[in-house]
Amino acid sequence: MNANGYGKAVLEELRPLHRELRHAIPDVYKGFGDFHHAAFAAGEMDVKTKELIAFAIAVIQRCDGCIASHAEGAAKAGATCQEAAEAIGVAMLMSGGPGTIYGPRAYAAFCEFSLALAA
Repeated sequence: MNANGYGKAVLEELRPLHRELRHAIPDVYKGFGDFHHAAFAAGEMDVKTKELIAFAIAVIQRCDGCIASHAEGAAKAGATCQEAAEAIGVAMLMSGGPGTIYGPRAYAAFCEFSLALAA
């Protein structure tokens, strides 16, 4: 596993930018937060599965912030590195070449958070 700091670095870079924009449009952020919590609430699908889906979609969308956020969420929800790798594999299939670039980034972010939780 690789713990190179990719995921945390992305989140730390985005945190002050989000904070500034959240102060400018608090209602939008509140609405998004409510939507997020509703979408990730456990139901017929557990939180881990939902986080892995979001993680794979983040690879397809080529969104570093989404990759880092959902890598952390999936790790916290109990996903394993193998589960993350398999989700990335499906994303790579569905997205073609760009998935082979963002997939390794996603795996590095997931393993970083997974190792930190295991420590």
